[in-house]
Amino acid sequence: MQFGSDTTAPEGVYVSVDALLQLRHLAKDISLETNRKSVALIDGDSRTSFRGRGMEFAEVRPYQVGDDVRNIDWRVTARTQKPYTKLFQEERERPVYLLVDQRSPMFFGSVNQFKSVYAAKIATTIAWAALQNNDRIGALIFSDNGQTDTRARRGKHAALSLIHQLVEYNHQLNSPVAPPAKNSMEDMLNDIRRVAKPGSAVFIISDFHDFNEACREPLSILSRHCDLTAVHIYDPLEESLPADKFLSITNGQQKLNIAGQSNKFLDEYHNSFEQQRLVLKQACGQSRTNFASTSVANSVDSLVHDFFCSRRKRRGKR
Repeated sequence: MQFGSDTTAPEGVYVSVDALLQLRHLAKDISLETNRKSVALIDGDSRTSFRGRGMEFAEVRPYQVGDDVRNIDWRVTARTQKPYTKLFQEERERPVYLLVDQRSPMFFGSVNQFKSVYAAKIATTIAWAALQNNDRIGALIFSDNGQTDTRARRGKHAALSLIHQLVEYNHQLNSPVAPPAKNSMEDMLNDIRRVAKPGSAVFIISDFHDFNEACREPLSILSRHCDLTAVHIYDPLEESLPADKFLSITNGQQKLNIAGQSNKFLDEYHNSFEQQRLVLKQACGQSRTNFASTSVANSVDSLVHDFFCSRRKRRGKR
C-alpha cells in the first residue's frame, strides 16, 4: 500500500508539525535523569551521580580529613557525637541524543498510527523534556539510504529543528516494503557512537526489526560511555495474528491469503515475535541498557507514565 505524503492521507499515517508541538505538555511528567556520571564541563540542570558542591542536598557521611568544615552537619554531629559532613548533588549539563528510525519497515500500522509516526512522537516528547531540563538536544534520523546528524544544541530552536526534520523524513515514506537499504541497525549504532560524547543520554527509538548478533558489540560499547535507552516499537499485528480474521499479505509483487490458520501456525507466529524481542531485551540487559517495549496501540501519554515516570520513582527509592 502506498499513500504519498499529501494531506489526504489518513490520520496516523503521517505526523504533522502541529501534532508534535502539542506534545510539549507531556514533558512535565518525564524524568531524564542519567544513570552514569556526566563529563560535561558546562553547568546544567541534570542530576548526576557525582557528589560535590551543588544546589541540592544529597546525603551525609562521616567527616573525613580535608572536608570543608563549612559543610559539617551540626545536627547529625550533635546526635551521634561524631562529625558528619553534608554532600550535595552536583548538577552538570549533559547532551541528549535521539536516534530515530524512519526506515521503510516503520511505515506500518494496523491500529491508531504507524510505527514511524509513533517513533516521531516519542522522540519529540523526549526532546521537550530535555528542553525543560535545559539539556542540549542532538539527533540522528535515519531513512533507508540517508540520514541527518544534528549536533547537540540547547534551546527551543533545537527542539523545533528536530520537529521539522522528523516531519521531513516521515513524509518521505510511502511503503513498508524496504528497498535495498544502506542503513542497518548495526550502522545506526556505530554512527551514534561517533556522535554521542561520553556521559550523554542516548535514546534509540526503532522497531529493531534487523537487530542481530552483529549489533551486540556496538550496543555494548555505546552503553559503557552513555546512559542508553532502547525504545522498541511494534504493531499488535506483528505480535499476534487474529484467529478469526481473513488476512491478505503482499510484498508488492506476490500476494498471500491467510485465513483459518491452525493454532500451531498462530502460536509459531507469536513465538517468533517474542523470541526476537527476547533477544533484544537480553542484549540490553547484558549491556546495562534501559529497555522499553511498547505497542503503537498505547498512547504516548501511557508510555510516559509507565516507563519514564516509573524510572523516576524507582531511582527516588534508592
